[in-house]
Amino acid sequence: MKVLSLTEPYATLIKEGKKKIETRSWKTNYRGVLYIHASRTKIKKEDRENQELMNLLKDIPFNYGHIICKCNLVNCVYMTKTYVNEIKKNHQEFICGEYREGRYAWILENIEILKVPILAKGHLGIWNYVEK
Repeated sequence: MKVLSLTEPYATLIKEGKKKIETRSWKTNYRGVLYIHASRTKIKKEDRENQELMNLLKDIPFNYGHIICKCNLVNCVYMTKTYVNEIKKNHQEFICGEYREGRYAWILENIEILKVPILAKGHLGIWNYVEK
């Protein structure tokens, strides 16, 4: 299965359906089922102190080091100034990503929470998880 590792709180924001666009500095041609892995990296101080962001996940536990949900990666959009201005109209989505001209918006649909999170070591980029 194809997996993308994200730091918290971003992996859980996707799992909970609060974030449907993952922002990246690089594009991907991959389309299809993508599992989301919550990396073991602890939440950055700046994110932890962003109350507006953290309030989206009030009382929701994090599953560090686990694959927590699956979704469909349906598009990868190059961010133009116009695109960024459109996303600003969706304040919740805007605060959940790094929206800047020249970056990429990975559009996620059909998010499903895994009943049993899968313990896994994360990797950079899109990686393949193979059950042992």
